[in-house]
Amino acid sequence: MVNGIFVTGTDTDVGKTMISSGLAAVLKEKKIDVGVFKPLLSGIAREDPISDTSLLKRLSQTTLSYEEITPFEFKEPLAPYMAAKLDGKSVSLEAVLNRWENIKGKHDFFIVEGAGGISVPLGEDFLVSDLIKALKLPIVIVARPNLGTVNHIFLTVQYAKSLGLTIAGIVINGKNEHPDLAEKTNPELIEKFCGVPIVGITPKLKEISNENIKKMVEDHIDVTLLLNQLEVVK
Repeated sequence: MVNGIFVTGTDTDVGKTMISSGLAAVLKEKKIDVGVFKPLLSGIAREDPISDTSLLKRLSQTTLSYEEITPFEFKEPLAPYMAAKLDGKSVSLEAVLNRWENIKGKHDFFIVEGAGGISVPLGEDFLVSDLIKALKLPIVIVARPNLGTVNHIFLTVQYAKSLGLTIAGIVINGKNEHPDLAEKTNPELIEKFCGVPIVGITPKLKEISNENIKKMVEDHIDVTLLLNQLEVVK
């Protein structure tokens, strides 16, 4: 069985790729042989320097090609199922898993990233959650910090548990420099009602760079706790 995590979100634009790529950089520094896989990408070419694929490739320092990391790309910035449909394409769960089989032996540990939240449609008859289940990887949930996030996290956690998925932890990403009362009190609420550890609360980055992303994860995510949750030998 492959060691790794699947990074999903409570929504789109919660910072999954920054957390995924930052974790990859930190694990690489810990001498863990880490690879990345973001099978479906919408709205940007995978080779574009600002694409999720490029960020994951740079920070993980993997030798995997752009196409191996992201085998399926679509033009419109929509859920992959709809974006593929508008491109006249269709991607099956089997097709994604075939690409996974080709690369999963090339690294000891993988960070796999979904698209949007856990219930986003990826193909005609499968969601992000179906892919997670097929890969048999524990999940890390990335969420925003502000008012309303408790509901989103609770629903994501309950849905994941109902499918028998293992939740390794939650990362609250994008904390403001001057957090309001909701941001200050949300972490306590989340741990109390969700029963899942918060492994990190990361700040909103003023400047996005490889070094800043890596430092953010180093300083604000308890990577040792996360690895212990996964029972990975460090």
